[in-house]
Amino acid sequence: MGGKGENDDNGVNSKKTVFVTVGTTCFDALVKAVDTVEVKEELSRKGYTHLTIQMGRGTYIPTKSDGEEGGLVVDFFTFSSSIADYLKSASLVISHAGSGSIFETLKLGKPLIVVVNEDLMDNHQCELAEELAERKHLFYGRPQTLNQTIKSMDLETLIPYMPGDAMPVAKIINRFLGFPDD
Repeated sequence: MGGKGENDDNGVNSKKTVFVTVGTTCFDALVKAVDTVEVKEELSRKGYTHLTIQMGRGTYIPTKSDGEEGGLVVDFFTFSSSIADYLKSASLVISHAGSGSIFETLKLGKPLIVVVNEDLMDNHQCELAEELAERKHLFYGRPQTLNQTIKSMDLETLIPYMPGDAMPVAKIINRFLGFPDD
């Protein structure tokens, strides 16, 4: 059971896609982490069938795969005029910490792992991702802990993000400006 091309209840091939996005940046550490055997095997174990990587300005080229031997089908591209369709069809999104990517994904109600780029100095994006992770809207990790994040994530624990909630952002701005937390 669980073989390739198996049908789900609707008689349609069940395809579960993981979409990885680095935005317009170069984030080779994330692309390399997703391209490891360990991460791909963990995603397969969790029931994902396809991995699509948007690699931006990165120079590291991930390994394409057509899913032979039961592994993930892996594809990648550099840029797209709109990643909205990729986000909409994804079962899981792994993203850099850009606020645009984070909020676009959360608004679609997609499970999200935010991976922070530690090479960026003065990274306020980390604070935003940490705050949203604390509120259980997403999972948060670093390239070197991605496998562990995937292994331990429980999608049932996520709380849907309500777009009207500006408190996390306001808190971070206040902290940055030196105002005390209420």
